[in-house]
Amino acid sequence: KNMKKEKYKVAIITGGSKGLGLEIVHHFLRLKYKVFTCSRAKQLSIIKHPNLFYMQGDVCDQYIHFKLAESAFKKFGSLNVYINNAGLSKWIPIELIDNDTLDQIFKTNIYSAFWGCQAAAKYMKSNDVIINISSIAGKRGSKNNSSYVATKFAMNGLTQSLAKELGEKGIRVNAVCPVLVETEGLISALKDKNSPGYPDHKEFLEKFKLSQSALGRLPKSEEVANLVYFLASEAGSAITGQCINVDCGVFPQ
Repeated sequence: KNMKKEKYKVAIITGGSKGLGLEIVHHFLRLKYKVFTCSRAKQLSIIKHPNLFYMQGDVCDQYIHFKLAESAFKKFGSLNVYINNAGLSKWIPIELIDNDTLDQIFKTNIYSAFWGCQAAAKYMKSNDVIINISSIAGKRGSKNNSSYVATKFAMNGLTQSLAKELGEKGIRVNAVCPVLVETEGLISALKDKNSPGYPDHKEFLEKFKLSQSALGRLPKSEEVANLVYFLASEAGSAITGQCINVDCGVFPQ
C-alpha cells in the first residue's frame, strides 16, 4: 500500500484558482502530478480533474497550510513540491498606507509563504522542493509600491535563508521572479489611480514592453509555469537558494 502511494508526485499550489496560480495548476496536472490547492471561495472556478484536490481556506492562516500538507501526505505518502503562489498586488502611496492595509498585504504575501514553507518542511524529504512565486519587485523598488516591494524582498530573503537551513535535509528552495504578467489580478491592480497603468493600462503595458524589455514583450503565464516546473524537476537538482527572473530582459543580472 505504501509503495503504491509513493509512486505519485504530489504538489501543493496556493492561490491556484486564477491567474498565474491557475496556469501552474494546469501545468502540473498535465505533467501527471497530484495537485492540492485552496482558495477562500467555497468553490474553485477551475476545471474538474481527478488529480486535483481542493480545500477551502485562507492562506493567511497557518492552520490551512498544515491541513493541506497533512492531507496530501496522508493520501499519497509524500509531498514533493510546495509552491507559495498566493499574493496580493496593490500600488499605494506611503501616506495612504494604514495598519489594516499593511496587515493585509504582509499576511497575504509573506506570512502565507512562511506558513507554507513551515508546513512543507515538516513533511518533505530529500529531493523535495519549495518554490516561492516572488517578483522582480523583490529586487528593485518602484513608485507607490513600497508595501508590495517590501513583501517580495522579504520573500527572496526567506528563500535564500531556507535554502541554507533546509539544504541539510536535501530540500531545495528557490524563488521565481516574474515581471508584469498580464493576468486578471494585474489588470485590476493597474486600473487603480495610484498605479503606473492609470488611466490607460493597455498603453502603459505597450510602452513598458518597448522601453523596458530586451525582447520587446512580456512573459506569458505558461512561460513562468515552465520555469516553476523546471525548478521542481530533477533537471534543476543543483539549483537552490536562487531568485530567478522571468522578465524578457527587463532586469538583466
